[in-house]
Amino acid sequence: MYRPARRLADISPFHVVELLTRARQLEAEGRDIIHMEVGEPDFPTPEPITAAAVDAIKQGKTLYTQALGLPELREEIAAFYRTRYGVAVPATRIAVTAGASGALNLAFACLADPGSHWLLADPGYPCNRHILRAYEGRPQNIPVGPDTNFQPNPELLHQHWSATTAGLLVASPANPTGTLLTLPEIAALADVCRGLQGHFLVDEIYHGLTYETDAPTACAAGDDVWVINSFSKYFQMTGWRLGWMVVPEPYVREVEKLAQNLVLCPSTPAQHAALAAFAPDTIAILEMRRGEFRKRRDFLAPALESVGFRITARPQGAFYLYCDCSALCDDSFGLARDLLETIGVAATPGIDFGSNAPEKHIRFAYTTSIDRLAEAVDRLRRHFAR
Repeated sequence: MYRPARRLADISPFHVVELLTRARQLEAEGRDIIHMEVGEPDFPTPEPITAAAVDAIKQGKTLYTQALGLPELREEIAAFYRTRYGVAVPATRIAVTAGASGALNLAFACLADPGSHWLLADPGYPCNRHILRAYEGRPQNIPVGPDTNFQPNPELLHQHWSATTAGLLVASPANPTGTLLTLPEIAALADVCRGLQGHFLVDEIYHGLTYETDAPTACAAGDDVWVINSFSKYFQMTGWRLGWMVVPEPYVREVEKLAQNLVLCPSTPAQHAALAAFAPDTIAILEMRRGEFRKRRDFLAPALESVGFRITARPQGAFYLYCDCSALCDDSFGLARDLLETIGVAATPGIDFGSNAPEKHIRFAYTTSIDRLAEAVDRLRRHFAR
């Protein structure tokens, strides 16, 4: 008998993961694939972090922790907000989670009633809407474009808000565009959500990976804002599956109950490793790598434009270029498959990011060396010259 829950009909596959699977198959056959599809830094986890994990395991620190995480790690994260942003966040409001995805699962499990509608930017990270749907919420896309820097604004919120809307989720820096919200813009969105009795969630997982200015944290916009972050991107701990969430005080106990039942606790070795993430020698390594990402962005953006792609949102953060490819094709999904199979360049089609002209857009991640990026551009140029 095959009878999955009806919600599964609304949850699409993550196309970039399927493209990655195919890319790995081609590599196993001996093909040289340039990976520009997955949002994963190519740098290894900094050595102070891995050393802390090894030490913890050797000392037998592998038992369950508290559901909301090691108290000392929650304190370290609170200290990070003080030193990096000048914002006081009590450690009691910080929940350590199994990655940012784990944080979002807990948030929507806590807040999403069946049938409640939630506003999300389109284009946007696809798993957000699918996690919401898994908890019986209903994603409602807000089409955004160059005129609003690919971010929602108060006018768009009022335009799309309805009697069934429960809240708003934004990302800054955003995936796939890399655009940022300023603190006044975040505060304005928070004010609208408060006025309409809605929740406001902000995804900050690419904080630290900004290039002209540091991104402001939404924690500065009020104690009622839910803020999600991760050790995956800036701290380069993708496979460790560790993140955190700043929870409004009235909901801390609710989130704790959910964490106790859904995950028990985040990975204990990963938490002990993360205690070294905020050390000065670790931050020095990460800041050097941030500079390298900026060099890659500054190389790749004009190079792709010279091939015929159009970049309508110059990324201020993250490590993606979201390109208009309509001058080169009329189907970005077909283009992504063709580039992978014929020239060994893996990129992510717009279909992963929503319904706002996905066929016209493709995302390239600059998560590989400049030499490899240059090789990819050369392959693209020769491909389109044929």
